[in-house]
Amino acid sequence: MNNTREVEVVVTGAGQAGLSSAYHLRRTGFEPERDFVVLDHSPGPGGAWQFRWPSLTYGKVHGMHSLPGMELTDADPARPSAEVITEYFAAYERRFDLRVHRPVDVRAVREGDAGRLLVETSDGSWSTRALINATGTWDRPFWPRYPGQESFLGRQLHTAQYPGPEWFAGRRVVVVGGGASGTQHLLEIAGHAAATTWVTRRPPVFREGPFTEEVGRAAVALVEERVRQGLPPRSVVSVTGLPLNDAIRQGIADGVLDRRPMFDRITPDGVAWADGRHVEADVILWATGFRAAIDHLAPLRLREPGGGIRVDGTRAVADPRVHLVGYGPSASTIGANRAGRAAVRDIRRLPANEPVAA
Repeated sequence: MNNTREVEVVVTGAGQAGLSSAYHLRRTGFEPERDFVVLDHSPGPGGAWQFRWPSLTYGKVHGMHSLPGMELTDADPARPSAEVITEYFAAYERRFDLRVHRPVDVRAVREGDAGRLLVETSDGSWSTRALINATGTWDRPFWPRYPGQESFLGRQLHTAQYPGPEWFAGRRVVVVGGGASGTQHLLEIAGHAAATTWVTRRPPVFREGPFTEEVGRAAVALVEERVRQGLPPRSVVSVTGLPLNDAIRQGIADGVLDRRPMFDRITPDGVAWADGRHVEADVILWATGFRAAIDHLAPLRLREPGGGIRVDGTRAVADPRVHLVGYGPSASTIGANRAGRAAVRDIRRLPANEPVAA
């Protein structure tokens, strides 16, 4: 028996990018369940935010932009961002009746019948005219590989597993990574750990002055150029540098943000450099970022030789039925909002793409 269900659009992921896309679908006449469906593998609303560590309060979140059609107002900056944003996303889903299916794992997207895509999931299959992929990066933490890594007798954690600063009390910690997460972890851990060491592949770049709209546009343009070339996207922060705020200045003055170059190997009791230097450690914390969670798109063969998916706006160049929202230049919260609108506009231009009749 064929229990494949048909819709015009499948949205995978219900974070900022997925919810923005669903909002614009509804706003332009598509009805949830009849014309489109939103599939999310998380246990509840909140996207990746629901998994953030408790010490990341809402006041520490940089650049969280409201979803379209409903402002996020009067949030207590002292509350954990996971609580604030999860409640906001849940209220948003209710207000616009988005009817998110969860938990549903999207296992593969492949060519279907009659020019449609087949989306195979843990809850059956969907035949769709177009796909909005908004699966983000949280499920693909990047763990670099270094000689001796398996011999380390301490704990190795990734930002995705960060338990909060108290867990590091009395431990010697090596933090790897020069992005926003790495510096935030260091500043929190330093007051609890027995010792901290910060290592990065490249010297960190600290940005003076305000993050103006012009600076933001220039940064997004650089990320967008990589995606147009079919290269894996880099984060906007990797282009803009780290904001030199009061907390960063204090961390530099206190010697917490005293960067060392990347070590060459890992030993059973720490990390070592080729010149003979060695640092003992109980924990290695990999604040090394994430990669796009797009393995389920592999059957469509969208990847370029450079390793990324080449996109024009949000549309995959190799398959105009597929839109990647929250990928590359649209990975910021405001970028995801704009990309969701653009994806829906393009999807409506696909041949014979009027919402199906009731």
